[in-house]
Amino acid sequence: LEAVLSWQSSGSSGINAEYGGFQTFQHYFKRINLRMADTEVQSNVIEEPFDLIRLSLDERVYVKMKNGRELKGKLYAYDQHLNMVLGDVEETITTVEIDTETYEELFKSTKRAIQMLFVRGDGVILVSPPTRPGY
Repeated sequence: LEAVLSWQSSGSSGINAEYGGFQTFQHYFKRINLRMADTEVQSNVIEEPFDLIRLSLDERVYVKMKNGRELKGKLYAYDQHLNMVLGDVEETITTVEIDTETYEELFKSTKRAIQMLFVRGDGVILVSPPTRPGY
């Protein structure tokens, strides 16, 4: 993910410059993901909170964001700031409006599908891993 973050902050323009010669972000990210899988030791032991996130890589997760946003998508990468890259995302935005006559709260939900999404960690409230059998 460090390469993804440096890509975000590099400020370079042009598809080949931004993706290091790759044609799409998906091709670029597959290369990063393969490198992460090769170097990362896979263990099913949970010793610290980020281990739960690590064990959720390549799984669908639920992410609750500030401002009433909820995300469900496949977790491809994350870092120590909880910046994440999600794929096949379903975003739900819930807004609350007040009826001027009755003063009742009216909840409105809007959904949209996003193929690939970079989530900034400072907006994350919680991350829920997929449910596992036996839990």
